[in-house]
Amino acid sequence: MNKIKNIGVLTSGGDSPGMNAAIRAVVRAGIYHEVEVTGFIRGYEGLINNDFVNMDRKSVANIIQRGGTILKTARSEAFNTVEGRKKAYDNLKANHVDALVVIGGDGTFRGASVFSKEYDFPIIGLPGTIDNDLEGTDFTIGYDSALNTVVDAVDKIRDTAESHDRLFVVEVMGRDSGLIALRSGIGVGAEAIMIPEANMDVDDILHKLDHSRQDKSSKIIVIAEGDEAGGAFAVAEVLQKKYPQYDTKVSVLGHIQRGGKPTCMDRVLASRFGVAAVEGLLNGERGAMVGQINREIVFTPFDHATKHIDAEKVSSTWLKLIDILSF
Repeated sequence: MNKIKNIGVLTSGGDSPGMNAAIRAVVRAGIYHEVEVTGFIRGYEGLINNDFVNMDRKSVANIIQRGGTILKTARSEAFNTVEGRKKAYDNLKANHVDALVVIGGDGTFRGASVFSKEYDFPIIGLPGTIDNDLEGTDFTIGYDSALNTVVDAVDKIRDTAESHDRLFVVEVMGRDSGLIALRSGIGVGAEAIMIPEANMDVDDILHKLDHSRQDKSSKIIVIAEGDEAGGAFAVAEVLQKKYPQYDTKVSVLGHIQRGGKPTCMDRVLASRFGVAAVEGLLNGERGAMVGQINREIVFTPFDHATKHIDAEKVSSTWLKLIDILSF
């Protein structure tokens, strides 16, 4: 007999487009299965501060298309302490919450893993991060939306670059992962892409540019913020000296990549994950992240769903593709 009568849901860490769609799916799946859903405000801080709202159909109406998260989000230092987690557990029990769905990235899952083991508490995670840097899923919630935001921005940058014979170094998010830079760079036809996984330096970029078309009126370099070449401004300084015929500019896209309406892909992915999380908990799943691999729903233990450099996602095939298309 299922003992779960009330499921808590929260969003933690950096926001990503599609989180609201995931919240909506958790609430509606809970209603479908006759389970109450309690939303905690500002992630783990909400658990500790007992800041919550009882959720129903009305509370998730008209949110599937909205970016950000209606439950707010925050990073919680207090949850990293034994005392903080104890307070969170006491509040869960006081509110008769029997299980949790946490939506976030690797930091969110590390906290969930510790808490789940410490209190033998059922938790399922949904991968909500624009970086797509988690094991156990082909795509994370928000990644596709972030890619489309970058592509739209760089397409606009290309217009002005061609009008002024400019070389643009565009920095995108990805402190520990270059997957946004990789796919968006290919999507915008960048002359070069710099990602941490490829161990490229400025000399590699100079080589690519020297062997690309010399008659082009503009050039675009896409660089991940975590690349070890010194950052976008350091790379731009070298390029300006090497290619004085171009007016070299830097554009740091920053947090616009997190905002905006989620794409259809992210809305569907988040909806599927939200329902799978609720049904997984009701079927005895715990301590795991919901993911999609080869279009199938899978559950990966939190300890394995961590930040990574995936040889499949950043393979030699991708790097060869970049080389071929840059000529």
